[in-house]
Amino acid sequence: MNRHLLLTAGLGLYMASAQSAETLDHSSMGHAPMPGMDHSQMNGMDHSTMAPSESRTPIPVLTDADRRAAFPPVSGHGVHDKAINSFLLVDQLEYQDARSGSALNWDISGWIGGDIDRLWLRSEGERGNGTTEKAEAQALWGHALGPWWDGVIGIRQDFKPGAPQTWAAFGLQGMALYNFETQATFFVGERGQNALRLEGDYDILLTNRLILQPTAEVNAYTRNDPERGIGSGLANTEAGVRLRYEIVPQFAPYIGVSWSRSYGNTADYAREDGDDTHEARFVAGIRLWF
Repeated sequence: MNRHLLLTAGLGLYMASAQSAETLDHSSMGHAPMPGMDHSQMNGMDHSTMAPSESRTPIPVLTDADRRAAFPPVSGHGVHDKAINSFLLVDQLEYQDARSGSALNWDISGWIGGDIDRLWLRSEGERGNGTTEKAEAQALWGHALGPWWDGVIGIRQDFKPGAPQTWAAFGLQGMALYNFETQATFFVGERGQNALRLEGDYDILLTNRLILQPTAEVNAYTRNDPERGIGSGLANTEAGVRLRYEIVPQFAPYIGVSWSRSYGNTADYAREDGDDTHEARFVAGIRLWF
């Protein structure tokens, strides 16, 4: 019973306080304005004057000692062009079978030096019927003209055909659009004989290991040279396609076909010697690099 009376009394007190709150005149509770403060002008206040002009903890000036501490020297990570590196590529070492007989063909190149300046070495030739029919070697100094191109200058020595002959060489080599390897070399020879050679090849990746490589070469001369079977103008062209399988990147056997053709006076000299002016050959060989 006493518990019921306590609950009833508490409910009555709550209802009375709620009614008194509704009748309360809030206007009578107005606060006195704070002296010197006009709220109507607060919207136009310049807040930029409220920010400090200087950081209370200014950033110290960076010194050389700070830079050395942030980027200490690391062993083995020097600039690449200060290191001496080397590379050797046996691009073609192949057996060739043609109607006129079989032959052994080679095309080798390599370099030694840094990223900017290098000594380039090249050699190519052909042996057939137990004799060397063509052989030459080049030694060139190469200087990087950009990320993809080198200018080269040096000498070329021909051993066959005919008597040995020396040339001065000037050229440009590098990678054109779409990874097309290109060489353009101008040769200044003896007794006013000059020559131009253009070479190019391109790798087509059929798979990660199976690669198709088209190649092309063009040779032109300024004078006739009957002793070596060379005529003025466009002398000869050679094109080929080789399919190689890279067992490892450094070793790849291949098979393919090459086509060669002589023009103008060069073709006339070939007919006089009983040679074909155009010929197709089946080739099989290996490609190596070190």
